[in-house]
Amino acid sequence: MRLVLNRLLLLAIVFPSLAAARQSDNKVSPRLVQAKPVSENQESSQRQKKNDDMQGMPGMDHDEGQRTQMGSTNLMSMNPETFLQEIVRHASSGTSAEPDSTPTPMLMTMKGMWTVMFHANAFLLDEQQSGSRGGDKLFSTNWFMPMAQRSVGPGMFTARVMLSLEPATITGRRYPLLFQQGETAYGDPIADGQHPHNFFMEVAGLYDWKLANKTLLSVYFAPVGDPALGPTAFPHRYSAFEDPLAPLGHHQEDSTHIADDVGTIGLTYGIARIEASGFHGREPDEFRWDIDQGQPDSWSTRLTVQPGKNWSAQYSYGRIESPEALFPRENQERMTSSVMYNRPLHNGNWASTILWGRTRSLQDDSIFNSYLLESLVRFRTRNYAWTRIEDVDRSNELILGENPLPSGFQEEAIGRVQAYTFGYDHDFDWIPHVATAPGAQFTGYGVADTLKPIYGSHPFGVAIFLRFRPFSGEER
Repeated sequence: MRLVLNRLLLLAIVFPSLAAARQSDNKVSPRLVQAKPVSENQESSQRQKKNDDMQGMPGMDHDEGQRTQMGSTNLMSMNPETFLQEIVRHASSGTSAEPDSTPTPMLMTMKGMWTVMFHANAFLLDEQQSGSRGGDKLFSTNWFMPMAQRSVGPGMFTARVMLSLEPATITGRRYPLLFQQGETAYGDPIADGQHPHNFFMEVAGLYDWKLANKTLLSVYFAPVGDPALGPTAFPHRYSAFEDPLAPLGHHQEDSTHIADDVGTIGLTYGIARIEASGFHGREPDEFRWDIDQGQPDSWSTRLTVQPGKNWSAQYSYGRIESPEALFPRENQERMTSSVMYNRPLHNGNWASTILWGRTRSLQDDSIFNSYLLESLVRFRTRNYAWTRIEDVDRSNELILGENPLPSGFQEEAIGRVQAYTFGYDHDFDWIPHVATAPGAQFTGYGVADTLKPIYGSHPFGVAIFLRFRPFSGEER
C-alpha cells in the first residue's frame, strides 16, 4: 500500500513541474536568480506577480504596516530578507537552510499560479591520484532539480524532484577518492572510493503555513529525501559548489541526505527553527535507479538559528537504525554542528562553512569524528577559488581495501587523515544559456602513521574538469 501511495505522490509532484515547464511561453527567456535582482523594475514586477499568488496567506495583504516586519511583500521571495523567506524559498536540500544572503543560481519562469524553477550542477572530470591505492578515472558528478511552487489554501505548496545521472556516468559503482570509505560495490566495502548518488535523490512535497507574523509551520514528506540531520548536504552547499568531489567526512556529516520514507515537521519563530524527522535508516543499496522502500525506524531533530542575513548555524541529533548493509545489527547515533557565513561582494560572493560530524556505534560504542572547513570566493564575476580542509577518523576497513570482510571483523578507528584541497575555475559562455567553467583542484593528504606503509607519507590527487550550470541573462 505504501508503495502505491509513494508512486502516486511521485506522479503528483513530477507532473505539475513538467506540465508547467512545457506550457511556458517560449518568448519569455528564463533568468538566473541571484541574491541581488537584475534591476529594481524587474524586482517590482516580480513582487507584484507574487502578491497576486499569495493573497490567501495570513498577513499577506498589501497593508504596509503588516508587511514591514517581513521586510518584503510576501514570504515567497528569491531574494530573502528574513529567515522565514529563506525557508519558503526551499533552494537547499531537504528542509535545511543556508544564510539568507546566499546566492541561488537557477532558471525561473512564471506560468499561471505556478512559479517553476530549475537548479543544476554538473562536472565532467578526470581524477588522477598517486600511490599504490590511488586511482585514475574519467567520470561525471551531477544533479538536476526541477521544482514548482504555488499558494494552496492558507499556505505555500512546493513540489521538488532531484535527479542524478551518476549511476550512468560513474562506472564500476564508485569513483576514486583516496581515504574515502562507506557503502558497498558488488557486495564488498568501498575503500578509497566514493559511491554514486541515486537517480532519484529526492522526490518531495512541502507545505509552509504562516501562522502569525513571525511564525511558520512547515511539513515535508518524501518517498526519498533528506531528513533534519546535518547541514545542507554537500552537493547543494554553496561553499562546496565548485568542488566536484565528496568530502571525506560525508558519512559522519550528511550521508542521510538520501533516505527513504522521510517525514519532517518544523516550527519557525523569528530567527530560530526546530524540526523533527522520521525516516528509514538503511543507506541506499547498490541499485541506484529505483526508489527503495522501508518502514520509518529512525529519527532526528535539528535546531537552526539565523541571527542575521549572512549567518546560519545548526545542531542536529539522530538515531539511525541499521544504516550499513555490512553491519546490519549495528545502530548509530549521529551528531552534527555547523556554522555558515555568506558575504555578498562587489561582482562576487564569499561563502564559508565550519562543520563537525560524529557517529557512535550503539553496539560497541566506537566513535568516529570528522571536521571540515570550506570556503568559496567568487570574484570579478567569472572567477571562483576555493578550499576544503578536513580532519577525519578512519577505520581498519581501509587496511583491508576492497576485499570481503573476514568472519568476526570488528570495525574500529585506527587514526586520522587530513585532506587539503585548493581549486580554481573560470566561467565562459561557450554554450547558450549554460555557464561553462574549466577548472582544476589539487588535494594533498596528511597520513596517520598506521596507514603510511600502505599509502606512503605524501599521497595526492589532481582533478581537471569542466563544470556546467544553467545560465541566461547578465546575472550569474
